Amino acid sequence: MGPARVVRAEDFAGCTAGQFLELLKTLTVILTLPQSAADHVEALVVVTGQGEEWRLTHAIRTWEANPKLRHLLVANGNPAERTYAELTLDHLRSLGLRRAEGVHVQAEPAPNTGLQAAWVADQVQARGITSLALTVSPYHLARVYLTVLKAVTRRGMRLPIIPLPVAVSPDTPVPETGATAYDLVPGEAGRILAYLDEGWVATPAELQEYLRWLWSRHRDLLVGPDRTR
Repeated sequence: MGPARVVRAEDFAGCTAGQFLELLKTLTVILTLPQSAADHVEALVVVTGQGEEWRLTHAIRTWEANPKLRHLLVANGNPAERTYAELTLDHLRSLGLRRAEGVHVQAEPAPNTGLQAAWVADQVQARGITSLALTVSPYHLARVYLTVLKAVTRRGMRLPIIPLPVAVSPDTPVPETGATAYDLVPGEAGRILAYLDEGWVATPAELQEYLRWLWSRHRDLLVGPDRTR
């Protein structure tokens, strides 16, 4: 059980200005990566949870609209959540899935983001995936990105990871808790800060080094081959 999902400003009293500055830089550099690059990756990853069906419907629409995507990886959620729904192909079909070939669903429950990220890294390694886009609700995306990056790095893998936030209003209540993105962002920030000490997410230095590699080796993917000079 990690830090609370909804936290108050006073819960950050022990954090330094430097920690907040590093967190702000981390969030900014992740969320400003070009989402258009997701049109050219090999795999689409969706991390489920909190009863947010919009994560799945957004991913399925993207998958169906882009036949160049070879894999759709659907990470399972936490059965302890009140809104948990079993992930099956029939369930995905009820949400609009038509192209089932290349769809891979995590069979075992994944009570936390670390287990979801480990499964994603396993799939990347086993299937020889060379690039992916990561789709999840915007408030949760930075922590998922850092966790997946840490998981693939631990396995000695390096590949483009493009953030693709779900199109959902930040005022939308999350089914599991009734909280909105405005309520949940502070808790996500607190978890990132806590998990840095546990080694569960990529550090600011690791992220900076990775993005330096990404921009130097995959600039064509990020901005297009006709705009690299």
